[in-house]
Amino acid sequence: MSEWVKLTAADGVELQGYVARPAHEPKGALVVVQEIFGVNAQVQHDADQWAADGFLCIAPAMFDRIEPGVNLGYDEAGWSEAMSFVPKLDMDKATLDVNAAVQWLRSQTSSNVGVVGYCFGGTMAWLSSTRLKVEAAVGYYGGNIVSFVTEIPQGPIMLHIGKRDSHIPAEAIAKIQTAHPEVPIFLYDDAGHAFNRSLDPKSYVADAARLAKSRSLLFFEQHLIF
Repeated sequence: MSEWVKLTAADGVELQGYVARPAHEPKGALVVVQEIFGVNAQVQHDADQWAADGFLCIAPAMFDRIEPGVNLGYDEAGWSEAMSFVPKLDMDKATLDVNAAVQWLRSQTSSNVGVVGYCFGGTMAWLSSTRLKVEAAVGYYGGNIVSFVTEIPQGPIMLHIGKRDSHIPAEAIAKIQTAHPEVPIFLYDDAGHAFNRSLDPKSYVADAARLAKSRSLLFFEQHLIF
């Protein structure tokens, strides 16, 4: 079951959130953070899949501060518009938006709360772990994590990166590994950027996506379930 709800960040900004509910009592709760394409069909699909795994999920519309209702595809026009949002992003304010989603989940369930994010959302998963009170986080191919490598995770976090990801050079991965040897970073040999993007056949790598999901699911079950 899915619906849209209104969130209010700590600075008073309002944004929408896509909610996906599990069929039964949630075993945990997750904020699902988008790529740079808005809360599009892929993000909604990911939230629905996590809900099918038993988690209460919400995907905050992270671009509502810039332009409400962003929902882009992966064609040339979608890419062009998505890239126009990148220089307008404020990571501090984006963290407030993730926290609004975290607090909404805490108002709905007594379950522990985690964050999972993809691309831009992968970086936000890292910042959620270093700046917010969440019980666990998983970041998929967060290309800007290296810019925040001096920040210290406050709880368990796992990272997934494709070895063929042109957005995340080997030097960046090594820098994260050196600074945080305690953080598991899984590398996928035949995967490039956005390998979990199942609705985009140009990016999707099924084997890597399945393995990353199984690892993430086990990780969240270890850290979110009482």
